[in-house]
Amino acid sequence: MNANIGKVMLAGIGAALVLLGLYFGVLTLVSGWDFTLEQFLTYRYFVLALAAGFGIQVGLFVHLKALVQGARNQGVVLATSGTASTAAMVSCCTHYLANIAPIIGAAGLVTFATQYQIELFWVGLAFNAAGIIYITTKVIQATKEHAKCLVVS
Repeated sequence: MNANIGKVMLAGIGAALVLLGLYFGVLTLVSGWDFTLEQFLTYRYFVLALAAGFGIQVGLFVHLKALVQGARNQGVVLATSGTASTAAMVSCCTHYLANIAPIIGAAGLVTFATQYQIELFWVGLAFNAAGIIYITTKVIQATKEHAKCLVVS
């Protein structure tokens, strides 16, 4: 992994920054910069933990992909937990969509997201943890298999 650590770190940090950019972008477009900053300061621990967890998953996935070409199943876990992270982060601003919700018929969703905002953050963190654990086990398995191949050759 030593030769690959730069690529892994870059991918993980880049993914976390993209997720944070999405969070700030969506909130700013929907509610303005002042609200975005207020929400970030209020929920910064959740937001940063979700972004960091997603970045870790991406880094692990890049490392796994380097170990074993064609690792397709892990991409599904990464996409699922990444989507949960994004949804949890964006949920903190959805109650401001109530102005247009009747037009799109989503008033119930807005109410749900507002009422269970903290719980949605925890769900996102749980998906993050599950994704990290799953991909880590696959990295460990692939590393062991890779070591066997090196001993044989």
